[in-house]
Amino acid sequence: MNTFLKTSVALGSLVLASSPLYAADYVIDTKGAHASIEFRISHLGIGFVTGRFNKFEGQFSYDAEQPNDSSITVDIDTSSIDSNHAERDKHIRSGDFLDVKTYPTAKFVSTQYSDNGDGSATLTGDLTLHGVTKPVVIDVSKIGEGNDPWGGFRVGFEGSTEIKMKDFGIDYNLGPAAETMYLDLTLEGVKQ
Repeated sequence: MNTFLKTSVALGSLVLASSPLYAADYVIDTKGAHASIEFRISHLGIGFVTGRFNKFEGQFSYDAEQPNDSSITVDIDTSSIDSNHAERDKHIRSGDFLDVKTYPTAKFVSTQYSDNGDGSATLTGDLTLHGVTKPVVIDVSKIGEGNDPWGGFRVGFEGSTEIKMKDFGIDYNLGPAAETMYLDLTLEGVKQ
């Protein structure tokens, strides 16, 4: 191999090694209602109260070839809580629970995405709720990805986690069965 060719190969390798690989950026499709943040909490240890946050927005970065480089940020309008019961929702928005006048937004910012190699992953991040920021772990599954009928590209995930209300300074006593809130998330992103 001549000197020129060796130098060209070496320089090409250096450029490729130093060029960062960028994940694609996606916006969560809340306008098309292709995403949801739902919750459930035990009611007297007998059943569950279920509901959702109707207003939220976010974006994420994802590359199927480098999934561990993924990241996500989600902002939730806490006043948009909806348990299909107006009086209960008023109480949940009050100072006894979410105190939406003082804390109008909850936020999740990821810190790590650990792909399991089988379509599932563990997403770790910081959840800020009721003015308190704590780490949470979300079990994630990739639903799918592909072209949509409008010329775009989409990818979707679902996940679940649970949080202790007292960890976020919400200590209204509903009994021991209601100390944990379960969150179920479905997110579909549109590639930008």
